Amino acid sequence: MGEHKFWATQPVPQLGDAPPLGDGYIEASKPREEVRQEPYPLPKDFQWSTIDLNDPNQLKEVYELLSSNYVEDDHASFRFQYSAEFLHWALMPPGHHREWHVGVRVASNKKLVAFIAGIPMTLRVRENVFHASEINYLCVHKKLRSKRLAPVLIKEVTRQCHLKGVFQAIYTAGVLLPTPVSTCRYYHRLLNVPKLVDIGFTYIPRNMTLARMIRLNKLPTVPDLSRNNAGLREMEEGDVKQVLSLYTRYMQRFKMVPVMTESDVRHQFLSGMGKGQRPPGVWKGRREQQVVWTYVVEDPRTNRITDFFSFYTLPSTVIGNLKYNTVEIAYLYYYATEVAFSSGAEEDGRLKTRLQELISDALIIADQAGFDVFNCLTLMDNNQFLEEFKFGRGDGLLHYYLYNWRTAPLAGVEAIGGDPVGRGSHIHALELNSNFTICSRLIFVYK
Repeated sequence: MGEHKFWATQPVPQLGDAPPLGDGYIEASKPREEVRQEPYPLPKDFQWSTIDLNDPNQLKEVYELLSSNYVEDDHASFRFQYSAEFLHWALMPPGHHREWHVGVRVASNKKLVAFIAGIPMTLRVRENVFHASEINYLCVHKKLRSKRLAPVLIKEVTRQCHLKGVFQAIYTAGVLLPTPVSTCRYYHRLLNVPKLVDIGFTYIPRNMTLARMIRLNKLPTVPDLSRNNAGLREMEEGDVKQVLSLYTRYMQRFKMVPVMTESDVRHQFLSGMGKGQRPPGVWKGRREQQVVWTYVVEDPRTNRITDFFSFYTLPSTVIGNLKYNTVEIAYLYYYATEVAFSSGAEEDGRLKTRLQELISDALIIADQAGFDVFNCLTLMDNNQFLEEFKFGRGDGLLHYYLYNWRTAPLAGVEAIGGDPVGRGSHIHALELNSNFTICSRLIFVYK
């Protein structure tokens, strides 16, 4: 606890606490007039700044700050590279608050040197549903890390959330803080093997050649569900209601999930689809400024949406490699299938088979879009396809934390109680992944 003096002052479960007997808040909510009205003091020569992400110049400032100073892996080889369109998509969902985009500037020249964001969401934890904020993108300029700006940023964005009547939050970190509600591990599926070996993301194991690695990871060029009129296509505006219904019912399988509305579904799955159109039936390539890929399976007989899957792009800068500047990374996002609601589908393997069909096509589409690697976490039902599709175990862990909410631990990288691996939560931290997280890299490829 000596390393976590700040967190010892916050309403979070502390390391070593026994699991709670029931769920609930740690500190009671306050009326607005009892919330601190003045910003927290900053060190001399700095000032607060509310960031307007609709202003292209301010959006560019955030992009440049994160691109140069945000999370790196333990070996300083990779750093998340957020595009302006990604930040616009991730930080401005329906109902977002400009006041929750908190910056710190140098008073003399107005240079942006620190940032943190709060993103509104409705969260269900077990049987409790409440408004919360997702706290993300905490970043302090490398030259100012000794100024202890991070705790002040966290307190200030918390104050801004309290002023809007929101007293609970969720956040993630790659380091251990007091106290995770769940922990997941990164897994990686290689797509562009030669590049990933060249940049040091992975290596060629003993008794393996590069040519054999390429051959073992080769994927078809056309998604299986697009053949024989199986109904796979990109999601459209007219699918929003059905996708929301499917998402909502599928999420009942998990104990910590975002609760979405039609506006949320429209934003998360459609608003980041990019500019322009791809010719029908062509799977190769991507749109200009595309952030998210969302596909549905429509039953050709009934026109009912029976499945959907999605993934988003978040590249990383390759540090110190003369040949490659960027590694293109796809992250598995949300998915759902009607098969899960069929009696006995999980026990007799039908659910596993259907998930493998969906994720197989997601991998093919990502490969055709030019991604180098496809990432996912031990969330949800991901454990049903990791081994079959040659996902390799990464060296990165992602810890999930709840602020001012107490609940028993949830299954993630390990089974807990009667819940299997991943079944505890399905919260994407957009790296929603994510505060303090490290860039995971592959630590082995084949058994």
